[in-house]
Amino acid sequence: MASNPTYTISDLAREFDLTTRAIRFYEDMGLLQPQREGPGGRNRVYSARDRTRLKLTLRAKRLGLSLTEAKDIIQMYDSPRDTGPQLRKFLDVLAEHKRQLEEQMADLVANLDEVKVHEKEARALLAKLDKTTKADKV
Repeated sequence: MASNPTYTISDLAREFDLTTRAIRFYEDMGLLQPQREGPGGRNRVYSARDRTRLKLTLRAKRLGLSLTEAKDIIQMYDSPRDTGPQLRKFLDVLAEHKRQLEEQMADLVANLDEVKVHEKEARALLAKLDKTTKADKV
């Protein structure tokens, strides 16, 4: 009979290169639900399910999703077996996030183009100023 693996907060922090404070924050957000053991329930014991939820949370964070969006998606996987609604929700969230990123990228490109124009103008003015300064010295 195989036992279910468990993890301490330090185990997860080390594995995912996080602080224990970050893991406690995810717990406060309802993303993780460790069992409590020891005197006064001071020791957290995380299950394989908690480890998977943490991994999914970090993946969602890398994608730029909010923790609320991550929680909504992760909680769908805890619900019934029909994955159709889960996948549709996930695709909707990804589409919205992609739209926001594309909008930000367009804004950045426009900003960069404007910086290039100002840079070119400043260089031209500086070259003109340098010519005038040299002519005055002659």
